[in-house]
Amino acid sequence: MPQPATPPPPSDAAVPAAGVAAAAAAAAPTERFAARTAGMTASEIRALFAVASRPEVVSLAGGMPNLAALPLESLAAEVGNLVARDGQVALQYGSAQGVPALREQICEVMALEGIRADPDDVVVTVGSQMALDLVTRIYCDPGDVVLAEGPSYVGALGSFAAYQARVVHVAMDEHGLVPELLRDALRSLAAQGITPKLLYTIPNFHNPAGVTLAVERRAEVLEICASYGVAVVEDNPYGLLGFSGRTYPALRSLDRDVVYLGSFSKTFASGLRVGWALVPPAVRDRLVLAAESATLCPPSFTQMLVSRYLAGHDWRSQIKTFTEAYRERRDALLDALETHLPDGCTWNVPDGGFYVWLTVPEGVDTKAMLPRAVTARVAYASGTGFYADGFGTRQLRLSYCYPTPERITEGVRRLAGVLEAELDVMRTFGTPARPALGAGGPQTPSPSTP
Repeated sequence: MPQPATPPPPSDAAVPAAGVAAAAAAAAPTERFAARTAGMTASEIRALFAVASRPEVVSLAGGMPNLAALPLESLAAEVGNLVARDGQVALQYGSAQGVPALREQICEVMALEGIRADPDDVVVTVGSQMALDLVTRIYCDPGDVVLAEGPSYVGALGSFAAYQARVVHVAMDEHGLVPELLRDALRSLAAQGITPKLLYTIPNFHNPAGVTLAVERRAEVLEICASYGVAVVEDNPYGLLGFSGRTYPALRSLDRDVVYLGSFSKTFASGLRVGWALVPPAVRDRLVLAAESATLCPPSFTQMLVSRYLAGHDWRSQIKTFTEAYRERRDALLDALETHLPDGCTWNVPDGGFYVWLTVPEGVDTKAMLPRAVTARVAYASGTGFYADGFGTRQLRLSYCYPTPERITEGVRRLAGVLEAELDVMRTFGTPARPALGAGGPQTPSPSTP
């Protein structure tokens, strides 16, 4: 039987050339990356989620909305009707700016916070995180300065780092961002010849600090930024989730030049990934172009589903249902903190949103303590993840939105045991010779209630 032909061996020249190319690719793949990727690092908050999701761990770490109250059967029927009746549109490419009907409805939602908006100035995005990323892209060059509250949202810090912007934190107190400290920061930067590109702020039920910017401070903050030529980016995913029934006026309602970021992740369903940016007309075209380069267009299907939900369901009552559930969980957390935590701990009392910001006694490092807490089957988010400058070692964020009140109480009991053990070690061996970075002072705010 004839044998199959055997291909000739590669030439002597081909072997070393191929080998050299392969070796070069294997030896230094990162040399091909853009310089800006150096700032793209996994946040310690995101890295925690894999551990915190274990069923035996009580997670007070993640800010996941509690979707148990959603009318799932009704939504399932809505999905079926959407595909059956409008599937050829919903499953097709759409506009980079978003479905027109939804943009009109978004204006109705924002009107609850005093915003008068034109649907043409709304750009729908894949979650408000995409909007934040795109806004950073069109505003910030490498080395630009961004002002942000200290602490600040970890997703924002990640976007600023990815575009090589430098974050300067401005401290808060129990009434939110402190205008005089904002003025001081801008005055100091101006003396260095630096004008920040923007102020990033979460005025309502702050993530992670849980505080709300006092109404009487809002116009002052805007005036300060205007006097220094600094744009304001208002991130407001929690604004309709207040526990007192009060809705605060958005910064955008006071100044049409404010870039406003909104989301349906907290008031409807986070998995649909539908957010938006309301921007001045001069910003809109660039934002749409940036969105096209990122995704071509946001998914029409999820936008149309949100639009049908807003049109056919009592979404205001649904938000009220969410809010009542979150208030119950907040109360459970506050009661447990008061009952179980050792002396020397302080925390704020949020009037809405998802989070309590906790400060532990001096000498305790919440980042170093976290592995021991996970071993004790409780998880939290350490404060350092919410600063760009290493501060926050005495702080941690507790999220009450997802666990049941019973699980929250048990989680705090476990956390208290871990803290007591840390304090016992300190009492036995003495406190650190010097406080950890960020252990106190005006640059490490701890919004709290005396």
